[in-house]
Amino acid sequence: MTTESAAAAVHATVYGYPRQGPNRELKKAIEGYWKGRVTADVLHRTATDLRRSNWRELADAGLHELPTGTFSYYDHVLDTTVMVGAIPARHRDAVAADALDGYFAMARGGRDTAPLEMTKWFDTNYHYLVPELGPDTVFAADASKQVAEVREALALGLAARPVLVGPVTYLLLAKPAPGVPADFDPLTLLDRLLPVYADVLSDLRAAGAEWVQLDEPALVQDRTPAELSAAARAYRELGAPADRPKLLVASYFDRLGQALPVLAKAPVDGLALDFTGPAAANLDDLAAVGGLPGKRLVAGVVDGRNIWINDLEKSLSTLGTLLGLADRVDVAASCSLLHVPLDVTAERDIAPQIARWLAFARQKTSEIVTLAHGLARGTDAIAAELAANRADLASRAVSPITHDDAVRARTAAVTHADARRSRPYAERALAQRTHLKLPPLPTTTIGSFPQTSELRTARADLKAGRIDTAAYDKRIEAEIREVISFQEKTGIDVLVHGEPERNDMVQYFAEQLTGYLATRHGWVQSYGTRYVRPPILAGDISRPEPMTVRWTAYAQSLTDRPVKGMLTGPVTMLAWSFVRDDQPLGETARQVALALRDEVNDLESSGTSVIQVDEPALRETLPLRAADRPAYLTWATEAFRLTTAGVRSETQIHTHMCYAEFGDIVGAIDDLDADVISLEAARSHMQVAGELAAHGYPREAGPGVYDIHSPRVPSAAEAAALLRKGLEALPAERLWANPDCGLKTREWPEVRASLENLVAAAREVRGDVS
Repeated sequence: MTTESAAAAVHATVYGYPRQGPNRELKKAIEGYWKGRVTADVLHRTATDLRRSNWRELADAGLHELPTGTFSYYDHVLDTTVMVGAIPARHRDAVAADALDGYFAMARGGRDTAPLEMTKWFDTNYHYLVPELGPDTVFAADASKQVAEVREALALGLAARPVLVGPVTYLLLAKPAPGVPADFDPLTLLDRLLPVYADVLSDLRAAGAEWVQLDEPALVQDRTPAELSAAARAYRELGAPADRPKLLVASYFDRLGQALPVLAKAPVDGLALDFTGPAAANLDDLAAVGGLPGKRLVAGVVDGRNIWINDLEKSLSTLGTLLGLADRVDVAASCSLLHVPLDVTAERDIAPQIARWLAFARQKTSEIVTLAHGLARGTDAIAAELAANRADLASRAVSPITHDDAVRARTAAVTHADARRSRPYAERALAQRTHLKLPPLPTTTIGSFPQTSELRTARADLKAGRIDTAAYDKRIEAEIREVISFQEKTGIDVLVHGEPERNDMVQYFAEQLTGYLATRHGWVQSYGTRYVRPPILAGDISRPEPMTVRWTAYAQSLTDRPVKGMLTGPVTMLAWSFVRDDQPLGETARQVALALRDEVNDLESSGTSVIQVDEPALRETLPLRAADRPAYLTWATEAFRLTTAGVRSETQIHTHMCYAEFGDIVGAIDDLDADVISLEAARSHMQVAGELAAHGYPREAGPGVYDIHSPRVPSAAEAAALLRKGLEALPAERLWANPDCGLKTREWPEVRASLENLVAAAREVRGDVS
């Protein structure tokens, strides 16, 4: 095909779209079902309406081909587990009895069954449920969901492309099931899994699918020769049948590297590649392998993970180059639009001149359609769009919102000594034990307590003007008194104020820092029905006044026990925001760190002896390629130390991380120089405690013993068993007892019972070690 004819055939598409609905209808329906207020039929109808609405919206916007199978009640990786029949043994009876309830039990846990482990989806803030596999795993195809959705779309007269998690990525994301040796490699099951995928593809072809997309993002990570060989074998086998649908293998989040020639040679019909950020290297790499003659290329040139408008002229230049490297070039976002909010026009509080710099899912879809039109028809066909885009980009570049000379001068003056505590850990530990007088295996929580409907109503009433600030403050004080009283009665050693005044652990701070923008409707799925509104980091960062001192000091006035000050760390403030893309991340992190340093110092001055600076995103933001990691970890750990290094030796600095794989950043955790770290460990059965011990981690740690992402109440015996497992790796004088994460999303009855059991377990095990 000539370049001219290739351009004429350009199509626009996406890999996925926000699931929740304009007003989070899916979240409300699912949570209503869990509470018995919504029937399964109503839930299914709500889901069907949302799916169809999304498809029609995308088709009306100008997309030529729509993704199906990406809509999920909880998680698309869990959907894949169901599709291949890899139901854990402990959940099979529940799934057989009621498929929907069994599905949710795998995600959240049943009455007596633990859920699947949950962790971060590559370097995003989305969480997936980890498949559990072993040498005895038997796969069986069940494509009913995927087939039903493609038929549903086709019946509406739409061009549908089913999207599946690819078999190699699925196995690389899996872990050995409980009881299976830790060195079991799920990839050894590939030959057993491929026939199941072949059956699914056959079912989808029979349902009318012309193309099927197989997502293989795991191939953008560093892969061994054996893993690359497995990928080649997988697509050689799946590409062989003559009656299969056309196969589009997709990757995103980074460059494919050594996996690109493997996939380029595979007998598949097309590749979907990311050409944004570090994945821009895919362009030169694709040219180096001779392009994709005779194949389709879907070019991800619109950033699917951030909210800044696309540079249309730059993207058209990239697309123009790609036209000579494939038989057909189509235009897409770099990844699923699941990772961005739905519509920027809903944000009435953002000034119009700033809103023009932003693109949410609907606006990104429009950009994709514009680029496809321009590539097919020439730049004259989109001259007005290009002119407006140039003006908006220029407006942002010169705006005073993005530059603060005082902030930049302070950042430039930072020295190496500013990011180092004045005394080594051993001396600090002695001073802290003398000052705090805590028992062995001290108990604490991670920060937040349940955000009740009364609290949310009070916050909404304040915003709407139905109550004044004084009335709202009295409600917050009453909640703090209740939280402090409960913790004292339960016997918790280091207390928290419960964070009743906070809407979100990032947004709360962003609303009080200069340089940030907040949204009202910018919801993004984190996991299941948990949605967050990431703020937008648009300019230079500073702290006009204290943010947390008032409520922390009030809580401390109610008790003689230490109350932790609670802050969100600089890396997480970046990772869980839509961060500016016009300067290095390390520079932005240093600005945030200096603002937080002022808060840490003010907390200490007000009498706070324990200060926790949460960094759950430290691992999540780790670059996918090992070669890119040292530079990231250098600025990330420096930013944390810059935040915390100004306190006295007797002030104990905590940090917290959750739902990620920590083994490959234990050295960085050490470099944080925090006195205590709490980590998720309940679902992973204390795995991280062994990883800390293997590294020789010298400080105190609290691997979690209470899985807060499940409504299950762990018994005291379960918590004690986990603590004893922790003691196999860490000595009692350095082990804490705590939940996995904050308690914001849980209900008070389960929190009370779970924390009472946690304290009872700590006392029991404390008695053993004493």
